[in-house]
Amino acid sequence: MPWVITSSDADRRGRGPVLAAAAGRGLLGGLAGAAAMTASQRLERAVTGRRASHVPGRTLLLLAGRSPGEDDQPGAATLTMVVATSAALGALRGVWRASGLVRVRADVAQTLARIIVDQTLENATGAGAPPRAWRGGEGVVEVLHAAVAAVATGAVVERLVEPVLESRRGAASH
Repeated sequence: MPWVITSSDADRRGRGPVLAAAAGRGLLGGLAGAAAMTASQRLERAVTGRRASHVPGRTLLLLAGRSPGEDDQPGAATLTMVVATSAALGALRGVWRASGLVRVRADVAQTLARIIVDQTLENATGAGAPPRAWRGGEGVVEVLHAAVAAVATGAVVERLVEPVLESRRGAASH
């Protein structure tokens, strides 16, 4: 399959181009992750009655130099922020995969990275509150949605990128 990065690509092209290609393939996985997370959020809200969060959109507007109000509900900005963050984390996931971080460990790492990136941006801009201030159960919901995105991203990335740069150096000398 021409879209899959293989060990012969690594031998022929070298590490840099392989990592760049893995990031590009990972970006595609990130888009799948954004779609899965958006769908899971809609389903969860239909079941729980929880309102949609527009904190990601307000965060993006603040990063762009705008001043959204607490009650603003910038739907397009929210979707843009979710997709952009997912794409960036997907690119990282592609690099991880090429380097040998795979499957469940990569899912866990991406879930944590998603929460860390979101919380850093939301709190640094003042758009969101830290998790310790959230109402009961909201942290669990956030982790579950981030995990859905990670698993969906991984499902695509693991088909498109082989762990061709995985090394065994240092395995016994730590």
